[in-house]
Amino acid sequence: MNEEILLEMKDIHKRFPGVYALNSVDFSLRKGEVHALMGENGAGKSTLIKVLTGVYTKDEGEIRMSGNSEALDIRSPQDAQKYGISTVYQEITLCPNLSVAENIYIGRGSGAVQNWKEMNEGADKILKSLDIPARATQQLGSCSLAVQQMVAIARAVDQECKVLILDEPTSSLDEEEVEKLFGLMRDLKSRGVGIIFVTHFLDQVYEICDRITVLRDGKLVGAYDIANLPRVQLVSKMLGKDMDDLSDIKGSAETYKAESNMPPVYEAEGLQSNAGIKPFNFHVNKGEITGFTGLLGSGRSECVRAIFGADRVIGGKVKKNGKEVTIKNSYQAMKNGIAYLPEDRKRDGIIGDLSIRDNIILALQVMRGFFKPMSKAEAQKFADDYIKLLDIKTPNADKPIGELSGGNQQKCILARWLLMNPEYLILDEPTRGIDIGTKTDIQKLALKLASEGMSITFISSEIEEMLRTCSRMIVMRDRRVVGELSGNELTQNTIMSTIAGGSEK
Repeated sequence: MNEEILLEMKDIHKRFPGVYALNSVDFSLRKGEVHALMGENGAGKSTLIKVLTGVYTKDEGEIRMSGNSEALDIRSPQDAQKYGISTVYQEITLCPNLSVAENIYIGRGSGAVQNWKEMNEGADKILKSLDIPARATQQLGSCSLAVQQMVAIARAVDQECKVLILDEPTSSLDEEEVEKLFGLMRDLKSRGVGIIFVTHFLDQVYEICDRITVLRDGKLVGAYDIANLPRVQLVSKMLGKDMDDLSDIKGSAETYKAESNMPPVYEAEGLQSNAGIKPFNFHVNKGEITGFTGLLGSGRSECVRAIFGADRVIGGKVKKNGKEVTIKNSYQAMKNGIAYLPEDRKRDGIIGDLSIRDNIILALQVMRGFFKPMSKAEAQKFADDYIKLLDIKTPNADKPIGELSGGNQQKCILARWLLMNPEYLILDEPTRGIDIGTKTDIQKLALKLASEGMSITFISSEIEEMLRTCSRMIVMRDRRVVGELSGNELTQNTIMSTIAGGSEK
C-alpha cells in the first residue's frame, strides 16, 4: 500500500435481493485530505459507507488501512471503531439531555464516567484543542446544530479516529455554522485525519475538498483531483449524460392560461399561527407557482404550515376559490384540496417501517376513512403507477420506505400527495439533501403540474432553484413578510436586497 494512502477499498461488491448495490467499486483516501463521495441518490454512496463501517458485510473485495499488514475484517461498527473509522451522521445520534462531556465519553467504560471532575476537565481540553465553542458541563441540547455536529466529531477524534466520515453534516446548518464546521475539518486535516465528505452541495465540495470520487448506479465512474474537474463535468459524470442548462428549465415550460375573472385558488388575510409568525396576507392563482424565500429562521416554513393547518391557526380568514372556508388543521386542509410535502421528511413525512405502498396510499386512505380500506390490488396499482411515473428506485412496493435513499423517499411522499390530485400543492424544501438529477426531476414536475392547472407553493434554501421555478415570491425576514417580487424583479440581487432592507407589507 502506498505510504500516503490511509485507506483503500478494492473491488467492493454488495448485492441485495433484486439490486446490485455495489459492483466492483474502488475507493482510496489519503492522509490529511478531504475526499468528496458524490453521486445521485441510489448511486451506492450510502452502501459503500455502510460496508466500510460494518453496518453491511461486503460480498467481495478487500479493505486495507496503512499500518495493518492484513486486509481488514469489518463486520460491525465496533470493528470499524477499533480500526479508527468513525462516522458523524446527518441526524445527530448523541443524547441532547446529557452534558457535552457525557456525550463525548458515553459508552467508553466506567472509569471516566465515575470521575466527573476528570471527565469534565478532559472534555474541556478536547473542546479547547479543537476550538469548539462549548463547555463540558453544558447540556448538549442547548447547543446549536453546528456545535452538536462538532461535539460528535470531537467524540470521534478523542477515540483516535484516523478516518472520519461526515454524512451530509451541513444540510441543516446556516452559512456561518458551515464555516465553523469547515474550520474544524481543516484543523483535523492538518493533523493527518482523512475525511470522507458526503454532500449534495457543490459549492461546499469545491470549497473544502481535495479529491472527488463519483459513483453511478453502484459502479465507480472515477476519482478526480478537484482542480481537474469543473463543476459542469462533475454533474455530467453524476448524471451519465451531458448537462442541460438548468436555468432554462423554466423558459421551456408551458404556462397555464387562467381566466381573467377567476378568483385565487387559495387566499389568506391576516393569517397567524402559534409558531410566532406575524399575521400575513397571501394568495395563489390557478396554475401559478409561488415561493416563500428568506434566510434560515425567517418564517417561510411557518407560513406554509399555517396554510396547511400543521401549526395551530390563531387568527385570519381563508378563502378557497373565492368562498370563505375554515382550515384549522391538516384534515380540513386536505378536505379543501390542499397537500403539503413537509420540510423534514424523516420526522413529518415517511413512516419508516411501513412499505413504500402503504406510505404512498396513506393520505388517500385517511380521506376515505379507515373503515373503508382499499383493496390490496387497488393499493398495489396506485403504488406501481407512481413508482413508474416518478422513477422511484426500488425492486418492489413491499420494501420498507426507510431503506430507500433520501431522494427516493422524497419521491414517495410526493406520490402520496399526487395520488390525492390536489388543487394546491405545497412543497417545502422538496430537494434538500438529494442529488442533482432528482432535483431537476422535481423542478420539472412542479412546472409541468402548474402548466396543467395545479397551484403550487415552492420553498427552497437555494435561491437559484426558486428562480427556476417560481413566477412570484414572498420575501420573509424575522417571521414577517417584507416584500413580494415578480417578473423582472425576480433576480438574486433583488431578493437579497429585499431580505436585507425591504419595507414591511
